[in-house]
Amino acid sequence: MSPAEEERSLPLPERWPRASKFALSACAAAVAELVTFPLDLTKTRLQIQGEAAVRRDGVAAGPALPYRGMLRTAAGIAREEGVRKLWQGATPAVYRHIVYTGVRMVTYEQLRDSVLGRVQGESFPLWKAVVGGMSAGAIGQFFASPTDLVKVQMQMEGKRKLEGKPLRFRGVHHAFLKILSEGGIRGLWAGWVPNVQRAALVNLGDLTTYDSVKHFLLLNTPLVDNSVTHGVSSACSGLVAAVLGTPADVVKTRIMNQPRDKQGRGLLYKSSMDCLIQTVQGEGFMSLYKGFIPTWMRMAPWSLVFWLTYEQIRRMWGVSSF
Repeated sequence: MSPAEEERSLPLPERWPRASKFALSACAAAVAELVTFPLDLTKTRLQIQGEAAVRRDGVAAGPALPYRGMLRTAAGIAREEGVRKLWQGATPAVYRHIVYTGVRMVTYEQLRDSVLGRVQGESFPLWKAVVGGMSAGAIGQFFASPTDLVKVQMQMEGKRKLEGKPLRFRGVHHAFLKILSEGGIRGLWAGWVPNVQRAALVNLGDLTTYDSVKHFLLLNTPLVDNSVTHGVSSACSGLVAAVLGTPADVVKTRIMNQPRDKQGRGLLYKSSMDCLIQTVQGEGFMSLYKGFIPTWMRMAPWSLVFWLTYEQIRRMWGVSSF
């Protein structure tokens, strides 16, 4: 048998390992995203609520909506806009995770195994896991930033309707085209700096924590590489990711959702640092944790669904455990 024939006879994961891992992680992420998306919508609405810059500059027209917590916000969306609106923006969110999760997972494994030199069966230094996780998250989010921008803006359409404002988009593709026509290519990457910062912090919590906790348990406890170990590791990763990522997520959401002039410049914030300063000065430090509960409540089941699904899919396809 010739080398070419031997290569064609190999299973797909062995012929195209990176492409296979990209596809498998994208499938697991799509499942997790659809299951937990209503919590993401609730979190986004809470992060915009009571925005000090909007009150000061008078950009928003229409009556101010009352402050509501997580459950009342979710119930209000279902009652005032319809239950289906709890999944408004889910399509670009799934697009985003296909790109973001696929890139970050492949990048992390490549960095961990080839660049940072992890040895199978041995402990992996925490600082190397931190470098790998933050780098993978930043790279993945940069490529996925346009889809995140569309997701955030579509999630706010129901709120605009209640305030008596005209809807901006007819659908996902119209949103992409409108943002592109108004702000050019650069407009699709509006808010990418806090977006990438958030992704680096979230992956420090998610990828780094999951990988470190899982292999610590395997090396130092009687636990084996099964769903119990995956579940414990994902629970830890969801909590740490929420704590580290929520402040950057608030800043990212506000920058992405702010109105813009004809040149695509934001009318409320000059930069992510300006948004951070205005938010803390106008609303207090804890405003950076607006939406923390739904963020955590979403990240915990998201991590659980994703990691359990991803590990099982890898096993089914004959790919080694993460």
